[in-house]
Amino acid sequence: MYAIKSLNKLLSIILAAALAAALSFIFFGSKDAKREAQERPLVSSLTVSPAIPAQVNFCGQAIDLSRYDRHEGLDRELSSFTYLHATTMLLFKRANRIFPIIEPILKRNGIPDDFKYLAVIESSLDPKASSVVRATGVWQFMEATGRQYGLTISATVDERSHVEKSTAAACRYLKDAYAKYGSWMNVAASYNAGMGRISGEQSRQDVDDAMDMWLVEETLRYPYRILAVKLVFESPYQYGFVINPQMLYKPIRTRDVPVKSDIADLAAFARSQGVTYADLKRFNPWLRDRKLITAGKTFVIQIPDPEDLHYDRPNSYVHSSRWVVN
Repeated sequence: MYAIKSLNKLLSIILAAALAAALSFIFFGSKDAKREAQERPLVSSLTVSPAIPAQVNFCGQAIDLSRYDRHEGLDRELSSFTYLHATTMLLFKRANRIFPIIEPILKRNGIPDDFKYLAVIESSLDPKASSVVRATGVWQFMEATGRQYGLTISATVDERSHVEKSTAAACRYLKDAYAKYGSWMNVAASYNAGMGRISGEQSRQDVDDAMDMWLVEETLRYPYRILAVKLVFESPYQYGFVINPQMLYKPIRTRDVPVKSDIADLAAFARSQGVTYADLKRFNPWLRDRKLITAGKTFVIQIPDPEDLHYDRPNSYVHSSRWVVN
C-alpha cells in the first residue's frame, strides 16, 4: 500500500510538472505568435500600388512623367482604374464590341487610334450614357456641339447615341482642334474643357501645353485618365486583370433596313422585322421616341440577327490578344 501511495504521489508530481511546462509553452508561445501576427499579419489579398512609368506614348508623342505633378497625376488615375475592378472589367467586355466599330472610323479620318480611349473615359463605351449636363452618347456630345458637327437631333432622333455617326462627328471636332493646337494632348484637353477655355488659358498662363496649365480639377485629371486607361488596356495582366475570351461581349451581327418614311409605331415595326421593341432600342439607341419622324431624311435601322442573341454559342471573337489569358 505504501508503495502504491508513493507511486501515485510520484505520478502526481510528474503530471504537475508536465502540465506546468505545457502551460508555460502555451503562454510564452502564444505571446510569440501574437507578436508575429502583429508584425506580419495574415492577409487574404494584397493591395499593391501600380508602378508609374517614366513616360507614356500618346498619339506618337512621348509624354514625360518625371515631374512630380505628372507622376502623381497618373498615379491617382492608374490606381483608380486598377482597383475599380468591376467597372474596369466591364470596359474590356464592352470594348470587344465597340472598338471594332470605332477604330476604322478613326483611321479613315486620320485620327490617332489612342483616341478610342477618350471614348472610354467619356462614356464607359455606353451609347445610352447621359451626363447631368445632358451630354449624350459614346462621345458625350452636348446638343449644340452635336448639331455643329453634323448630327441630327430632333424629337424622335438623337444621333449622339449613334455609335458610327457620333464617332465620325467626334473625328471632325478632333481634326478642327488639332488644326488649332498642333498637339494631340491639347486636343484631348479641349474635348473636355472646350477649345475656347484651353486657348484662353494658354494666353493667360503663357503656357502652350495643357498638361502644364492650372485648370479645373476635371480637366486637370482628364489627360491622366486617358493615359491610365491606355496603360491598363495595353497590359491588363500587369494590373491584375485576367480575362477569359468567352467572357468578353461578342459582336452581334445586324442587317441594315433603310427607312425614308415616318414610322408611327416602332413596336409594330420591330415585330414586323422579327425582333422585340426592346432589342430594336438597344441596337438603335438613337431612336429616342416610340415613333420615327424622318423629316425627309433617310435613316438606317439595324436589326440584330436572332441567331446571335444568345450565349449558347459563347463569344469566340477577341479584339486584342493582349486582353486575354488563354
